[in-house]
Amino acid sequence: MDELHTAASERAATAHPGPRRVVVGVAGSIAAYKAPFIIRLLRQAGHEVKVVATESALRFIGAPALAAVSGQTVSTGVFDDPAAVEHVAVAEWADLVLVAPASADLLARVRAGRADDMLTATILTSQAPVILAPAMHTQMWLNPATRDNVSVLRERGLRVIEPDSGRLTGKDSGLGRLPEPEQIVSRALAVLQQVRGKEGKEGAAVEQGEGGSLLKGRHVVVSAGGTREPIDPVRYLGNRSSGRQGLALAVAAVEQGARVTLVQAHVASELLDALPPEVTVVTAGTAHDMLHAVREAARDADAVIMAAAVADYRPVNVAATKIKKQVPTASDRVSGPTMSIELTTNPDILAGLVSDPPRAAQVVVGFAAETGDDDGDALFHGRAKARRKGAHLLAVNAVGEDLGFGDVPNAVVVLDAQGSEVARGQGSKTEVARLLISLTAELVNGS
Repeated sequence: MDELHTAASERAATAHPGPRRVVVGVAGSIAAYKAPFIIRLLRQAGHEVKVVATESALRFIGAPALAAVSGQTVSTGVFDDPAAVEHVAVAEWADLVLVAPASADLLARVRAGRADDMLTATILTSQAPVILAPAMHTQMWLNPATRDNVSVLRERGLRVIEPDSGRLTGKDSGLGRLPEPEQIVSRALAVLQQVRGKEGKEGAAVEQGEGGSLLKGRHVVVSAGGTREPIDPVRYLGNRSSGRQGLALAVAAVEQGARVTLVQAHVASELLDALPPEVTVVTAGTAHDMLHAVREAARDADAVIMAAAVADYRPVNVAATKIKKQVPTASDRVSGPTMSIELTTNPDILAGLVSDPPRAAQVVVGFAAETGDDDGDALFHGRAKARRKGAHLLAVNAVGEDLGFGDVPNAVVVLDAQGSEVARGQGSKTEVARLLISLTAELVNGS
């Protein structure tokens, strides 16, 4: 799957809304080094760019570099040219204000309505759409103060892009990483398309990314995480699913206007805390719990996306007390004593949704995490599963030690119920999610 490409990114990249004026704000974050790439992509798409940087940002990246890629001088201070009232002029000039990166401090100051530097004064003055792309350490992003700031900003109509999860400064990894420039620019292009649509110019707005409406008024159920089947009060059978892809799908559906119910199994609390308020979270620990929770949530759903890694088997008998480790005897000191656990098959939730949908005309999307073997590669097994399950769409992804599961990129081949290829995508879990939500929306809307 190395040659897979991101179809969703290609769609956004080719949907140029015509020349526009974009203010790119740069706040004080080490991720400021990505700003020139964002500026360059915007200019390649035909837009004029004006950079407004905070003084803290210029400690991470120099004004000459930003000026070189933007083709204009960089504005920083409100008092650099008081007679020009530059913050008003720049704010009125802009068709879009994009702040990337937006630090925790910048979010707090914008939420408070501060205007103590050129960037915050421009944001406060501008009537154009504002997109904020946060970048900060995980603890800062998850801090209740930051979460409250983000919530208030969204209520006021500002668009706040969810940060990616990945390597941060030093040895740390987690939520808070600035999304890749292509992803941010794709979001900006989508918003500019919407601006053009509202102004009644030629062409329709592209409903892609934050602020879209492909699923407006729709209810989407998404499952995420890995179920655990108890062996005794201490041990369980489980898998390596982190739930990140399912959470990305929930966020992508919200971006397109959907009401989302997330049925989660053992997803880390810090990941759940970062979900937007439009997502209702239901917890289901085992495969049977997941079956009942998904079918209950799906009674009025327009689409169900089964991204959870549901255990195929469970123990026939669950011990009431912890199973004690056997003491080796003289005859088994070489290999040690053995223990057997009898397993039985869990219900097939995806196949059940197809054969007995909780609601008529419901779109069902599944995942197939596969590995190759002597019989065929991951896609070979995925095609067989697509025909066997019968879901409207099946996203086949190869999994392994550093592929698919956890805080790593993903790559999928999307098949229909006959096993025919519909689309391919790879990249961050957010990019893959947006592709799948776009395809799901097409089916829901009958297009």
